[in-house]
Amino acid sequence: MALNCDKSLATKEFELNDPEKTSAMSSTTDSSGDENAERGNWSRKMDFVLSCLSYAVGLGNVWRFPYVCYRNGAGAFLIPFIVMLFITGIPLVFLELSFGQFASSGVVSIWKASPIFQGVGWAMFIVSVLICIYYNMIIAYTLYYLFASFAAVLPWNECGSWATEACATENQTLRNAYKKCTTLGLSWCNDACYNLSTVDNGTLANLTCTEYGKGVKSPSDEYFHESVLDITSGVHSMGVIRWELAGCLLVAWIMVAVCLAKGIKTSGKAVYFTAFFPYVVLLILLIRALTLEGSVDGIIYYFKPQWDKLGTAKVWGDAAVQIFFSLSPCWGGLITLASYNKFHNNCFLDAIIVSVLDCVTSVFAGLVIFSIIGYMAAQLQIDIDKVASEGAGLAFVVYPEVVKKLPISQLWAVLFFSMLVTLGLGTQIATVTTVHTTLLDQFPHLFRRGKRKFLLLVAIAIVCYLIGLVFCTQGGMFILQLFDNYAATYSLLFIGMVESLAVAYVYGADRFLTDIEQMLGWRPHDAWKYSWKFVAPVALLFIMIFTWVDFKPSSYNTYVFPGWADGVGFMLSIMSILAIPITAIYMILMKRRNYNGTFIQVGVSVNYNGTFIQVGVSVNYNGTFIQVGVTGNYNGTFIQVGVSGNYNGTFIQMLKELSRPADDWGPSLKEHKVARQMMEHPNQQFESQLPLTMGSKLSNDQQYRNGDSKI
Repeated sequence: MALNCDKSLATKEFELNDPEKTSAMSSTTDSSGDENAERGNWSRKMDFVLSCLSYAVGLGNVWRFPYVCYRNGAGAFLIPFIVMLFITGIPLVFLELSFGQFASSGVVSIWKASPIFQGVGWAMFIVSVLICIYYNMIIAYTLYYLFASFAAVLPWNECGSWATEACATENQTLRNAYKKCTTLGLSWCNDACYNLSTVDNGTLANLTCTEYGKGVKSPSDEYFHESVLDITSGVHSMGVIRWELAGCLLVAWIMVAVCLAKGIKTSGKAVYFTAFFPYVVLLILLIRALTLEGSVDGIIYYFKPQWDKLGTAKVWGDAAVQIFFSLSPCWGGLITLASYNKFHNNCFLDAIIVSVLDCVTSVFAGLVIFSIIGYMAAQLQIDIDKVASEGAGLAFVVYPEVVKKLPISQLWAVLFFSMLVTLGLGTQIATVTTVHTTLLDQFPHLFRRGKRKFLLLVAIAIVCYLIGLVFCTQGGMFILQLFDNYAATYSLLFIGMVESLAVAYVYGADRFLTDIEQMLGWRPHDAWKYSWKFVAPVALLFIMIFTWVDFKPSSYNTYVFPGWADGVGFMLSIMSILAIPITAIYMILMKRRNYNGTFIQVGVSVNYNGTFIQVGVSVNYNGTFIQVGVTGNYNGTFIQVGVSGNYNGTFIQMLKELSRPADDWGPSLKEHKVARQMMEHPNQQFESQLPLTMGSKLSNDQQYRNGDSKI
């Protein structure tokens, strides 16, 4: 006996699944409040939001954004940055949060939605691995500064024994004399003012006339490059390992492992500090910076666009890459974090909150940086665009400069670098979680037993630490710059484009909106569909093309990398990109090789008390089928196995099969699978013995699938 489920009944089922109406009724909610007892859920919604915010708002905002903005003309960079936020950033963040929440799966297993695109998940995995390796080195730098901040006098206050001849501390008397001299139209020579028309030839021969401060460097700049890094002349000269940095890197990995030892229940509490504390410190630094001379000039430089820069592809490319680095779509972390959500969480609101706050934080951090740069330019009497190196070390030059101007500078240095450590940990924890969760999901029988889950975490930390030792060498900053330029930059644009196209065209944008409708209780506007199908992919494609056309060799400060170094960088990018076609080819080959018949559910309902042995099927069948020992009531599945030979369908049919959702794709809880099936097929026939109420338990062989299956 079967009953016909109409639209109203499907709606009734959805209402039963509304968390506000039925959270206390769910039979799958365990004593800890987890809706998904097997996987676990966030204890509170705020835990998830703050975790996403800590993941997105990281060192990319206060470390990477300022120097990318600085090298692209400051104000000229803000316009494409904001444009790319709305064109690519928010749509992809909403897509990934919805995707992960709907299926409660990691970055690879979630592509059961379209198995042929499983390589997108592996590409995200590779990107996360590369980021894990080098991102912790930035945290190691901050730890080095944190430990140095406990000294009686901040070591970058003055030019120490490590300084070169270019190092110069502030000399207010000379600076004022130079300004007065140039105002009168005179020449500044040998740190004194001269009217060269009245100087005799003998004296003139001994004078060196130049701009005040030209060619000089601040103590904070010299400290970072000459003391912390002891940097070599280029990537061709790696030097020796700086064991102080190696020790800091080890501490960083220990901190990550400790934070992840007990999973999301512990890490979800830490974000209450890591998410809010940075804003307090940044606000204090901004207030102090605004009291310093020249800070307003830096802010004007920051917000004043250089319109000619907007015509260069690199500015737009860097803006798109920074959106990906800042919001972190296509890293895999957003999907992983969302997979621990309860099914009916409002992921749309989460996507808007996280995206907007993340980018506001970037702009706010840039405001702090450029107000300080303006001050430094005034002190050194040089142009703002020449005040500091434009590489990855910019934040370690500019921020320490203002910290030393605060009263009780050691206290503020400790607070500031503690903030950087917490920002870095927030992102690094989520990134390592992505790597860890992916391996657990792909190899559950190997790693989910006993202490193996923790041992896997330790193994990840050890391997990444050993590889990361290359960044601890004297030339390690050049390798880090290559990683930052290539490992998680343009490859992310390609991954984002393929991800958007796969969901919008192969899985189906309308189907995906229906998935979201089941979770939210309302259907998002079709504008999201068009964004995923057209706007985001086209924008990313054009940016990739124009960026390659406008390609320039990598550089750090005044050093330009040789061609072979950029070649290594390209290999880093291609590593993740190649995972997509390689995995697709592998899936096709395995489909042809492992095809062993079909599963046919017959639903036998009569009593059966004998033993069934069918041997030697001779019609188009080269194997033997044996089913033995069936007794009692038999309502199971007749399984045809052992068919040998290759897949007999056409190649196009094979692609179609690999593009369709797998049998076990869909929400992880059975009642949500039933509700989703009812929403998509309101006239579907369902067996009468299956209760249509929340908490119904379906047998393991009754799987959710698109369109053509019956439960």
